[in-house]
Amino acid sequence: MANKEKTKQALGLFGNYLTLWVGLCIVAGVIIGQVFPQFPKTLSKFEYAQVSIPVAILIWLMIYPMMLKIDFSSILEATKKPKGLTITCVTNWLIKPFTMYFFAWLFLKIIFRSLIPDELGSQYLAGAVLLGAAPCTAMVFVWSHLTKGDPAYTLVQVAVNDLILLVGFTPIVALLLGVSNVVVPYDTLFLSVVLFVVIPLVGGYLSRTYIIKSKGKDYFENVFLKKFNGITEVGLLLTLVIIFSFQGEVILNNPIHIALIAIPLIIQTFFIFILAYGWAKVWKLPHNIAAPGSMIGASNFFELAVAVAISLFGLKSGAALATVVGVLVEVPVMLTLVKIANNTKHWFPERGNLN
Repeated sequence: MANKEKTKQALGLFGNYLTLWVGLCIVAGVIIGQVFPQFPKTLSKFEYAQVSIPVAILIWLMIYPMMLKIDFSSILEATKKPKGLTITCVTNWLIKPFTMYFFAWLFLKIIFRSLIPDELGSQYLAGAVLLGAAPCTAMVFVWSHLTKGDPAYTLVQVAVNDLILLVGFTPIVALLLGVSNVVVPYDTLFLSVVLFVVIPLVGGYLSRTYIIKSKGKDYFENVFLKKFNGITEVGLLLTLVIIFSFQGEVILNNPIHIALIAIPLIIQTFFIFILAYGWAKVWKLPHNIAAPGSMIGASNFFELAVAVAISLFGLKSGAALATVVGVLVEVPVMLTLVKIANNTKHWFPERGNLN
């Protein structure tokens, strides 16, 4: 009971009213996009390689506070602890793409076949596979921050997944979809890594080094870091508003199909999280490794998925729509998993065994 009370206090106003804030941001984003259509149109001009620069700036706000907490001498130490990395890599690359295919096929081609034309169902399936083959690069830092994850270990997990992504994405997609012309948009991939990992990482390192050198570690940990309390949460809420302002038209024009596509995506997200989280519990990993490690696979690199869907199937295709639905459900579902992880922290040992 005491653990739950501490978790509740740590979550604060944002975490304790999670559903309310998310719902308000979704509604606000859709309304803004419809009442002020120039807002998303203007923001869309600031986009390169399927990456929205305004959203990138907000993601910087979300990730920077976590990067500040990284003790860079601990990064090398994290690479010597294989259990968390094993769970992440096996879940993301040997399980996730195939379970995504299964759930999408089951619902979009079998259960919902009377509601979705066969050809369109195949395109929706393709979009789901593209999401399943691309684990998260940026937002996982936010989920890690919200669950008080180990920032250095999270960074190593993301870096390893990005390296595997370079060589693993194309053959997995080609195998599952039976296509041979899969081309990874490396501009999207590299730009995302630079924007969402390298820049905030360098910014965090330089800030940490300068502040500690000039004012001491005590000031850095007890004064400077506290200045960023709530910044991640505010950035997250604003990101929600922007995402849904862009997608309001899609939601209003395709409500039934969006709901049908969302069902297997949501089931897959919960399934992968439970699988990795349960595995981490069996292996007795600490919560600050288990929670973010489970969320890397549960969330998706949707910028990459959207870009590949458009290049393979076209902007107006069902595959592109399915990847957009992935964007729509990602944040609300992942925030629910954050709450679940925070409420189950007492399941895990304080230190755990990473070796």
